[in-house]
Amino acid sequence: MSSVEQVERALARMDVVEPLVASVCTPNEAALDEARRLDGEAAAGRSRGPLHGRPVLVKDNIDTHDLPTTAGSLALAEAPYPERDAELVRRMREAGLVLLGKANLSEWANIRDEASTSGWSAYGGLTRNPYALNRSAGGSSSGSGAAVAAGITSLAVGTETDGSISCPAAFNGCVGLKPTVGLVPTEGVVPVSFSQDSPGPLAATVRDAAALLTVLAGDGVDYAAHAVDGRLAGKRIGVPRREFWGYSPHADAAAEQAVSLLAAHGATIVDHTDLESMDGFGWEDELTVLLAELRHALPNYLATRTGDVPRTLAEVVEFNRAHADTELAYFGQSLFETALAGPGVGDAEYAEARARCVRAGRVDGIDAVLQAHDLDALVTPSYTPAMPIDLVNAEAPGGSCTQPTAMAGYPLLTVPSGMAAGLPVAVSFWGTAGSEATLVEIAHGYETARDADTGPLPEPTFETFV
Repeated sequence: MSSVEQVERALARMDVVEPLVASVCTPNEAALDEARRLDGEAAAGRSRGPLHGRPVLVKDNIDTHDLPTTAGSLALAEAPYPERDAELVRRMREAGLVLLGKANLSEWANIRDEASTSGWSAYGGLTRNPYALNRSAGGSSSGSGAAVAAGITSLAVGTETDGSISCPAAFNGCVGLKPTVGLVPTEGVVPVSFSQDSPGPLAATVRDAAALLTVLAGDGVDYAAHAVDGRLAGKRIGVPRREFWGYSPHADAAAEQAVSLLAAHGATIVDHTDLESMDGFGWEDELTVLLAELRHALPNYLATRTGDVPRTLAEVVEFNRAHADTELAYFGQSLFETALAGPGVGDAEYAEARARCVRAGRVDGIDAVLQAHDLDALVTPSYTPAMPIDLVNAEAPGGSCTQPTAMAGYPLLTVPSGMAAGLPVAVSFWGTAGSEATLVEIAHGYETARDADTGPLPEPTFETFV
């Protein structure tokens, strides 16, 4: 299809599904004009690359010079647009992608309150799961995952600090690729943590995700070229069961089938490759790191914005208090307040917590296990099936796989593994720094095997209740 046809189809689909899922908080009214321009370039023999003319959605914490960037907060909703695109957006435009709009997110990338509701922001409202409208779309890249699942577009960009790409990919039945920290630039991205933030693709297939990563990374690697058949043979894949299996019978059953398929297609499975460093590790050290880095980094980002906007985390907290009827209607800002009272990035408490995170996730964790067993990757269930949306009580997610790769700054590739009680479940492939190409080979091999065995996931039917 031409770019115009693709964008028209996306906009028509948006008209149908957006009243149900609310995944797009700001459509780009100029998308069709951009598609016409790109079609003209293609007709003149000036294709910009494999994704020329393809529509893409961008999470609303990533700067765009021609659309609002709000992080879901009313504090930024009326501000002038950012003066320039984020570097990753510039790369996408240069590659010929059409910015379809901004995707809703869990406000401030879900770092505002420990009792938050994923998928809700004061600016964008509540994003719902296309497979069941009473179920969470996950977070914090909620709109990016829901839009791909709903068929608006096969390409979207999210960001992950700990689970924010992997969770919406798993809950919404699409592919999510969180790259090694630093592979995709975070310039022009509203920050949480400079040691853990990583923008990356959410997509309909592993190959689509890999093709988008090629553009986002801009490192000269054609990641989509690794999404080819026959690459599972000889791969050694570990199964770290302790801590990362056993929290969901639904997710476990699909993951066990995934492990069997990997083995049947030539991979060597090494079971019980557990990360002893993560036994009872908890969240306290990681949270100390995230909150200290948030307080340090957010003012640097806010300084790039013009107009009457908060300039510090403390001013964001005061804005929320002054607009409590909208901003604090469903939950508070306990994490923001803890960050203001906690250690800074120059304090010993922060440095010691960060060192423990790196040691547990990276040195004594993923790298130690990969090296001890001569592994290419690890595989686990990703998350439980999506929990019900609850705007009254705190969410109660049953478990996840993301913490070790988050603390290590390592890549994580999440692929749908099946349906459980009407909801998607997924598996995630973990790797060491810079192992994206290997993970793409494994994930594509698994995706192909899954399609041959049980077929791709059924399209969502927007059930009211599951």
